[in-house]
Amino acid sequence: MNPILVDLPEQFETARLQIRVPRFGDGEFVHQAVEASRQELKAWLPFARKERTVEEVEQDLRESYAKFLLREDIRLLLFEKSSGEFVGASGLHQLDWAVPKCEIGYWIDSRKSGQGYITEAVNGIAGYAFEHIKAKRVYIRCDPMNLKSSLVAERAGFQLEGILKHDEWSVDGTILTDTAIYAKTKK
Repeated sequence: MNPILVDLPEQFETARLQIRVPRFGDGEFVHQAVEASRQELKAWLPFARKERTVEEVEQDLRESYAKFLLREDIRLLLFEKSSGEFVGASGLHQLDWAVPKCEIGYWIDSRKSGQGYITEAVNGIAGYAFEHIKAKRVYIRCDPMNLKSSLVAERAGFQLEGILKHDEWSVDGTILTDTAIYAKTKK
């Protein structure tokens, strides 16, 4: 079946979170969260290295919605159910519909860090992948030096499969870094 014909929900919930695809107008609060979190995020995520305008973030989110419709990538935004406040972003990337498999990526507004939201989101999103994409493999890639990201993977029940040595350049392009691969699989 062509992936574009797969019906995927545009939103779902976990115990404390509403998780949904981007909508028009989301750029303002996503921009604010990135700016508030830039110092923490820029060590690990290329998009946080340079300052962007609200319009650039809005354009990026609209493009990500188009990719969702084409089933090329699934960016998801995370909100507290109780307050409606934006928490962070996650999603299913590197979609391989032939297997099927995908990677979960994530970041959090540093003002919401330490409350277990990302672990909860990762568990919910992995469930979404297994149920709706029929994924056989869901994985997380992170620099082993990014201890917070590694801990999220472990708390969410992903198994460390290995560490790829000198796998990628650091986001600032100065050193080769390792990549830890965590995964959940389903028969």
